[in-house]
Amino acid sequence: MNKAIKKTALIALFAAVSFAVFSYGRIDIPLAAGSKVSIHVANAVVVLCALLLGPVEGGLAGAIGLSFADILDPVYIVSAPKTFFCKFMIGLISGLVGHKLFNISKIEDKKKLTVAAFVSSIAGLGFNVIFDPLIGYVFKRYILQIGEVSANFILAWTSGVTLFNAVICVFIASLLYMALRKPFNRYTK
Repeated sequence: MNKAIKKTALIALFAAVSFAVFSYGRIDIPLAAGSKVSIHVANAVVVLCALLLGPVEGGLAGAIGLSFADILDPVYIVSAPKTFFCKFMIGLISGLVGHKLFNISKIEDKKKLTVAAFVSSIAGLGFNVIFDPLIGYVFKRYILQIGEVSANFILAWTSGVTLFNAVICVFIASLLYMALRKPFNRYTK
């Protein structure tokens, strides 16, 4: 099979998995002004894809899958542009750290591989912990013109839940990468 077609198919597969994990495996927490935030592990799929396929591929898979999930949910639809940017950056950063800094695909030592996977995951998800709530706050406060008290309340909850999600996703993405790396590489070669 053509390498470009295979890579495109894998991006679509990871986009579909991230969509499904978010759409059907989240716990919603209602907030002020009709908003909500979700506990979910879909970002782990974005990081996993970035570590398995590469930074741009991981970013695209997450951006596409999770943006579609937002577009199809009336409460999250206004967040789709922010989601596209933040999820793309999670994959890009995780993938760049993993592939460019650690050269993760060539590491054979399990201890070094574990460290590389964790640090790569922390880098991408760390970006999201800062920028997802911040961009959401600016959008809600200044574009949607939600009151300051409501926007601050939403920011506080969103920040906490985003951090909680990130911690869980670091472990899940790293463990999945460690488990799937060899079988995935055998399949894609």
